Amino acid sequence: MEPMDAVLAVAVVVVSYFLGTFPSALIVAKRGGIDVTKEGSGNPGTSNVVRLLGWKYGAVVFLADVLKGSASVALAWWVTGDRVTMLGFGCAYAAVVGHTYPITRGFKGGKGVATGGGSMYVLYPLMSLVLCISWFVLRKTTGKSSVASLVITIAVPIYVGFFREDRWELAATLGLVAVVILRHLPNIRRLRSNDELAA
Repeated sequence: MEPMDAVLAVAVVVVSYFLGTFPSALIVAKRGGIDVTKEGSGNPGTSNVVRLLGWKYGAVVFLADVLKGSASVALAWWVTGDRVTMLGFGCAYAAVVGHTYPITRGFKGGKGVATGGGSMYVLYPLMSLVLCISWFVLRKTTGKSSVASLVITIAVPIYVGFFREDRWELAATLGLVAVVILRHLPNIRRLRSNDELAA
């Protein structure tokens, strides 16, 4: 990689991180008169906004968080000219980490599902469409968005392992999934003790 290309790649990853830090849930919930970090589960994400303010507010947060991931990977696509690249995954990681651990808010962010999903939408659009529909079905049948989120998150590397030939893609996907699951450990503990909030 040429020095100028390397500088551009680093710049795109940094931009992706700060795109991820955009506080969608906080802004939308504030418009509804609520501090989303102090009510409900305290998580600044779609599910808690839905729980506190309803689906109209939640849909805005969901779309904004998806766009953060999609825009980040699209930047990499613009730089490289290819859709599925290591830089694309680098930008996906940066956006998800920015969303889950935002430096602008003391590293206290959301769970990364919608932002990660937005990244996957650019990388693997057909898979993402199927999993998006699956999330809504699972959320409706279980009554818990955390269950739906965990199931579709685990399904991503399964899809990549079966339908993609490059093994580095599987490794990169597993790493991204690990970040999301790490943020869901409190939900997993609450599910095991049957204390998880419905939403």
